[in-house]
Amino acid sequence: MTIRKKALAAIEKEGILLVYPIQNSKEPDSLWHQLFPRSKMRWEWDANGDRKVSDLWILKEELSRSGKVVYTKWYQNRATFFSREVFVNMMAYLRSEKPLSSESKTILEALEMDSPLSTKQIKEVSEMQGRYMESTYNRAMKTLWQRLLIVAWGEVEDSSFPSLAVGASKNLFEDLWDESVTISQEAAEKYLRGRLAANNKFWKFAEKIQKTL
Repeated sequence: MTIRKKALAAIEKEGILLVYPIQNSKEPDSLWHQLFPRSKMRWEWDANGDRKVSDLWILKEELSRSGKVVYTKWYQNRATFFSREVFVNMMAYLRSEKPLSSESKTILEALEMDSPLSTKQIKEVSEMQGRYMESTYNRAMKTLWQRLLIVAWGEVEDSSFPSLAVGASKNLFEDLWDESVTISQEAAEKYLRGRLAANNKFWKFAEKIQKTL
């Protein structure tokens, strides 16, 4: 089995996975620990660094464009993969009538008009460029990530370092978005409680977000 197939199988089995572990902890679970269970991750990019780190970075980008799984910056604003089924139910669970901030709304409307866009493009269309607007932009994006209103779709070379290409969930996963609308929050919660263990950190994070909606 190729590493790509192993990664897809792991995401499907677990439902939600970080890409890289947090301080090499096994919880919450990560794609790194699923693929390389005996390897400690060292964030090194020089010639002596572990190629598995860069290989997973490349794989992450490929999987994010596959449509077979969903890639976001969700758990603690970290790179997170969802299986399609878990994503559908998590969107339903986190659905809210609470208004977005004007900044989040501006970004989401821009992405619903044209997806995906690079970080540079999003800042341009939302007029949030420059250091002075950086914290405003980050807060606006964090809300959209946490409520799963946006997803990542590959990377774009628009600076010295590739940036995420980001799009509205409604656009890039239209079928999942439409399905989520038909699922009640109660049904979504029942599914997620059955799918994820009660002490699962991803589920606890979802509950924390839901309480703010």
